[in-house]
Amino acid sequence: MIPERLKDRFVDILLVGTMALLILFFYVPIVTLVVFSFTDSRVLTFPIEGFSLEWYGELFRKPDFLPAVANSAIVAAISTVFATVLGSAGAVAWIRYRFRLQNAFRAISFLPLLFPQLLLGVVMLLWFSVLGNWLGFSTGLATVIIGHVVYITPFALVIVAVQVYGFDETLEDAARDAGASGWEVFREITFPLLWPGILSAATFAFLLSWGNFYVSYSLAGTARTLPIFVYSGIAVGSSPIYPALATLNFIPALVLVFLADFLRRRALKRQNLATA
Repeated sequence: MIPERLKDRFVDILLVGTMALLILFFYVPIVTLVVFSFTDSRVLTFPIEGFSLEWYGELFRKPDFLPAVANSAIVAAISTVFATVLGSAGAVAWIRYRFRLQNAFRAISFLPLLFPQLLLGVVMLLWFSVLGNWLGFSTGLATVIIGHVVYITPFALVIVAVQVYGFDETLEDAARDAGASGWEVFREITFPLLWPGILSAATFAFLLSWGNFYVSYSLAGTARTLPIFVYSGIAVGSSPIYPALATLNFIPALVLVFLADFLRRRALKRQNLATA
């Protein structure tokens, strides 16, 4: 018989090893991409022969990526607003209310999560093609926004639902008993208590939309977002300018994540002080 202590030790090693492999799987490609952006060669080769900042300078000498960045920003901002509002409303209905066909509503809410992004993009492209021929419009940024909203809203719904699930409804009841109107209860009690979850959902939705490729590529038509721009450049060559652009893309994403986490922690701190 194997001693219990050895079994526990084996399980600990297995768990740590699995986590290490997952970290390597996720971050080695990112680190490799960043390293390639500093090569002084005009082609991507490994091992790297020398290091240079040439490709970052090339980006700003020929900023032809800026329209793609603007398109990504427009799509991500509008999609985030719609997805966060719809997801928050859906989360409240999902958790706090009981109604007929509630299970069907929950199932429908999760359907976009079950579709691979590529399949979802192709299905929506077929749908928009039929609808466009009928109504006389073509795919572009508007269809990309609709596709992103369909894709990211379930993520926002799940994140906000976690916050709604831990919501203490007696606080709202106390406010109503004190004479507060429905709007005052929402403004002073409900929204501030749900704000950390809403902020987290909005941040996650923005990042999902900003970096989305498959849905964007399927529905963008002749328009180009930043992921499509990078893919188009890499597809016709292997210039290090595209790893440099992708590396720079990490910076605002990291800033947004840390800023959202700071605001979320501050909101939770205020919430704890208010309910203490």
